[in-house]
Amino acid sequence: MPGRTVVVTDSTASLPPEAAAEHGIVVVPLQVVIGAEVHDEGEGGATPEMVAAALKSFTPVSTSRPSPAVMAEVYERVAADGATEIVSVHISGDMSGTFESAQLAARSAPVPVVAVDSRQVGVATGYAALAAAEVAAAGGTAEDAAAAARARAEVSSSLFYVDTLEYLRRGGRIGAAAALLGGALAVKPLLTIAEGRVESLERVRTSQRAISRLEELAVEAAGDRPVDVCVAHLASADRAAALTGRLADRLGEQLEGREVWCGELGAVLGAHVGPGMLAVCVAPRLF
Repeated sequence: MPGRTVVVTDSTASLPPEAAAEHGIVVVPLQVVIGAEVHDEGEGGATPEMVAAALKSFTPVSTSRPSPAVMAEVYERVAADGATEIVSVHISGDMSGTFESAQLAARSAPVPVVAVDSRQVGVATGYAALAAAEVAAAGGTAEDAAAAARARAEVSSSLFYVDTLEYLRRGGRIGAAAALLGGALAVKPLLTIAEGRVESLERVRTSQRAISRLEELAVEAAGDRPVDVCVAHLASADRAAALTGRLADRLGEQLEGREVWCGELGAVLGAHVGPGMLAVCVAPRLF
């Protein structure tokens, strides 16, 4: 009987539910703690709107990874549903302990599990999971699918603009000195993910110039290759929609008929970047 490889990812991958369902990808939620209440990320749990409102009102917001026990339960359930191998693709291990939980749970899983640290965040992790699912659907092994996920994550670009560095500082994702410098200079930071961590890319004087520059950087990242593109935001729907339209126009042929995804950032990532954030993920198609 032929093997069946199933892809697991986490909710920070920001995959639209219909895309996850179409490719048979199992999504494990991270948790958001708002005040004293704990919520799973996703439908029926913490929403981006809840996080944005809490941050604006200075209500404490924190996040937590799924425990190894939770990951183990997911692997057991997926195996019981017929999987003979699992590829588990997750947010950068430098940004979250989710990958570590996956590694620990894999040791006791009833079927082989290949855990993948995407070294990315957000939809870049999601596109890596989709690449793994496409290879698995074509008959590839778990190792084949994991290699596809790593390859796509490596060539993807995650670019984002934040109104303030304060939320990244609070979550320990950047140093206090960097946040203080950004605030003192009243600049609008453009950031990227490099080697699995948040890195400063450029500093621009106004939000309008920053968003224009974000657009240019996204077009540069696409080059002349076929790409998938996603625009994400937190409490900035109008700016995100306008940016989506411009990128769709400029990258038309390279999209090969696919839409530019546009949506609100998930609650977990939103807790670390704050309202007003705009992000673009550019993911070249490798096959």
